[in-house]
Formats: sequence, C-alpha cells, structure tokens
Amino acid sequence: MRHRRLFTTALLTLVVCLAGSVGMARCQQQESVRPSAGASTSPATAIPDAPVATAEQQSPNPSQSEIPNQNSTQDSTQIPSGVPTTDLNGTVTDENGDLVPGATVVLEGASAADRQSQAANDNGFFNFPALKAGVPYRLTISVKGFANWVSPPITLAAGQFYGVSDIKLKLAGDVSSVTVYSSTEQIATQQVELEEHQRVLGFVPNFYVVYDSQSAVPLTTKLKFQMASRVAIDPVSFVGAAALAGIHQGGDDLDYPLGAKGYGERMGATYADGITDIMFGGAILPSLLHQDPRYFYQGTGTVKSRLRHALANPFICRGDNGKLEPNYSSIGGDLISSSISNIYYPPSNRGAGLVFENLLLSTGEREVSSVVQEFVLRKLTRGAKERN
Repeated sequence: MRHRRLFTTALLTLVVCLAGSVGMARCQQQESVRPSAGASTSPATAIPDAPVATAEQQSPNPSQSEIPNQNSTQDSTQIPSGVPTTDLNGTVTDENGDLVPGATVVLEGASAADRQSQAANDNGFFNFPALKAGVPYRLTISVKGFANWVSPPITLAAGQFYGVSDIKLKLAGDVSSVTVYSSTEQIATQQVELEEHQRVLGFVPNFYVVYDSQSAVPLTTKLKFQMASRVAIDPVSFVGAAALAGIHQGGDDLDYPLGAKGYGERMGATYADGITDIMFGGAILPSLLHQDPRYFYQGTGTVKSRLRHALANPFICRGDNGKLEPNYSSIGGDLISSSISNIYYPPSNRGAGLVFENLLLSTGEREVSSVVQEFVLRKLTRGAKERN
C-alpha cells in the first residue's frame, strides 16, 4: 500500500531517532506510531546511583553482548571443566550516594590463586565473572581520600548472579562497612528507572534499550506493563501520531474522508495502532511468554558482529531465563495489532493482505531501527551519554 511506503520514508526523514528508538519505532509504525517491542529499544543499563545487588538470583547469562570485563586483571589459573561458576559485582559510591570511579577493588578467596583485582569504571561499577562456587570470597575497596571498605565473607552458590549493594565509602578516619543485599525485583526496578530517563536528543523516548547487558536482570510483569504504558502516554507518542496522520492525510492514504473529520479518524487509527502494538508486543506477550522486550546493545566487537546482532533482533530475543529465544513477542505483537486494525480501518482497507503486509514492513522497519540503535543512538541519548 502506498501509505506504508510513505510512512517509512517520512519516519526515516523526519527524525532518525524515531526510527532508531525501538520503543518509539513501535509507536510510529505504519499508519500508526508503532513502538518497537523488540528493542529498544534495547541493555540493562548500568546503575550509577543505585545498588546493583542480589543475593539469591540466577545469572541472566547475557549471551547477546560481547562486553568484556572492564579493567580486570585476572589470575591466569584455569577453572577446571565442570566446576560451577558465578559472577560477583557491585557499584562503589560515597556516603552521599555519589559514584566513586576508579576505586581499586580486590577480590580474595581461600588461596592466593583466587586473588583478582580491577578498577571500578567511570560509573563506579565492577564485575568479577567466572568465579568458583563454594569458595568464600572477601572484597576490599580502596581509593585515595577514603577509608578502605571490606566486605564480610561471601560464599557463592553455583550459577548465581551475585551483587553487593550499599557500598558506601567514608572519608578516611571514619571507617564503616555495611553490606545490604537487594532482591532481583528491586534491581530491575532501579534499572528501569534509569532506562525511563533515556531520551534521544533529550526528548524522544529511548526506554527499550539496555546499554549494560552484562548487569541486566529480568523484568517483572509489572515493569513490562509500566514501560509499555510510559511509551503509550508519552507526549511524543501523541505528537508523532498527529504528525503521521497529517502525512497520511496529505497523501490521501486509506479511504478516510478528507477534511477535519478524516484527519481525526486517521489520527485515532494511528494512535490505536501504536497502543495495541506496544501493549501486546511490549507487555502482554512478553509477560505470557517470559521474554524480554528490550534491545540489548552490544557496543563492542567487529562491525560485522554488531550488524549481525542488530539484524537478528526482530527474530531473536532474550528470555527471562537469560537464554536466546525466537522473538515470538515482537512478531506476535505486530500480527495482533494489524489484525485488530481491521476493526476500525475503512472496510475497503481491511483483509488478510493488510495484516501480512504490515508484518513484513514492521519487521523491515525494526531491523533498520535496531541498526540505528546499535551504531548511532547511544551518542544522541541523554542518560546513556551521562553514564559513559
């Protein structure tokens, strides 16, 4: 249909971020502002101002990204095959909750071979992967001007994604060590709060992208619906629907009448398309199928590997168990949304052909948006840049 091609051209020309933000790619798709449920758009985000910790959580095993351990000097001792491993991480802050980048983090185990050290990154975050289960570890964190922070012994269970939270350094001379463990739900809530501040050029929502895949935890059903609702009611979604309705009105797309009445019907249909797509593809199906609707930013590796990662996004997603799965949520959301549109589109524009045409175009637009997300939007996204 002509209006489909017109929309794609207008979307990529109007604002590159409206194509790149997977959340908004859902809201601004086809005759609708269809937000992209596969993405976004997309890496838990690093938690610079909140604890990143959980004591009893299975590892998300983020196999989608190729993010290496940051600044880590690991012991060369190889862990024997078959020995269960786990991860240990955290975020270093001071008493006021401000990040403490560059702190030296030393991990010591039962023997000298278990000793590792690294420097916290610019967000105060550190991570020790592939640790031995059943071995008692102790963290010592030091930085000039602060008293050393020492954790109690931490014994890790097989396969845990273990975070130490509430690491607050005190000025030298006033030593204190307090360790608090957060639940997975609390960590996910903190990560979503950060993602909901991500906006391309400071105003276009870019909520559905995770820029720190390594520390991502699964979303609860409540959080999936919260994110979808935020996109649906965001003022940019209304503005996008109004703009696209105007474009379709000018191109005389669909068999709505011209004039104010036709424009109102087009805008209503456009916004309704976006609502059904984001709710089914970004909340309902991901909750029922236990899949993560976000785009997990890779950011490292060769251009070829990053391009392959982005182009696979419409078809492959991360399950809540941390494993890669067919992206039934995104594809199903497009199909359901297009099917529902047969209820309110003009009779002459309904039918199975419209549904499958929408699906193909939606998939193509999502691939474009994922590539833009992987290579362009991080530099333009407020919130992501501030955590670099």
